[in-house]
Amino acid sequence: MAKSKVYFTKEITPESLIKIYQALNVKLPGKVGVKVSTGEAGAKGYLKAGLIGPFVKSLNGTIIECNTAYPGERNNAKDHIKVAEDHGFTSFADVDIMDADGEFKIPFEKGKYLKYDIVGNHFKNYDSFVNLAHGKGHMMGGFGANLKNQSIGIASRNGKAYIHSAGHTADPDACWNDQHEQIEFIHSMAEAATAVADYLKEQGKPIIYITVMNALSLNCDCDANQDDPVMADLGIVASEDPVANDQAFIDMIWNSKDPGAEKLKERIDSRLGREILPYAEELGLGSPDYELITI
Repeated sequence: MAKSKVYFTKEITPESLIKIYQALNVKLPGKVGVKVSTGEAGAKGYLKAGLIGPFVKSLNGTIIECNTAYPGERNNAKDHIKVAEDHGFTSFADVDIMDADGEFKIPFEKGKYLKYDIVGNHFKNYDSFVNLAHGKGHMMGGFGANLKNQSIGIASRNGKAYIHSAGHTADPDACWNDQHEQIEFIHSMAEAATAVADYLKEQGKPIIYITVMNALSLNCDCDANQDDPVMADLGIVASEDPVANDQAFIDMIWNSKDPGAEKLKERIDSRLGREILPYAEELGLGSPDYELITI
């Protein structure tokens, strides 16, 4: 089987983001949804308007997000839009909180933990997608990149609770007290990401995957007290395969000579973060076997 192609540039600029998208040579027809984390109020690592704005505008894209399961400034649509505005996203695109008026279930028969994925109603309104992730560590998942951005990121508020509890509850208040093994949560993220990919394939809607590997902190952009970066920026990777793209990000951390990389590795492995990759491959989402093409 041919290896998945992962394109890479060390340069992190508005121009290099457009260039790496063009290297994929994928047509994104119709209404384009660009899934980006808007970043919790107080966070500092989220992808900035100056970096991603020209790319999103070139696609005439809409920033798409869903509300958070945890209490904060983004767990309802009104406050979430205000944070998105404060963080500069509304300066270059419309921002659509996809679960602002309801949600729907994507059935998932391959799941050990999830019977379905729950996503915002507005997800149906788009013809093609860009999963534009910020690569960094994560308090609960070990790391966040394309797979997390497609699972927790695209899920509605209740859907996030359902994934976080490994399919036990869709109640955002109850999910944090649910008893389950860490590996069940990691695998549930892989199932939700696969459910989204399978649904888009059935609908004939293309999706591409880009991860900007900058501001590499141990904690996520969903953390209001996000820490400073622990290692130097790595660049940008892009692929049509989210498993390959996440694997490339992980490999760059593991191959880095930066002393701060050890902290990020410890965060990732202490949360079993890398275990999402082989399970996502088993589910048919993609392959961790890739060819890196520097542009």
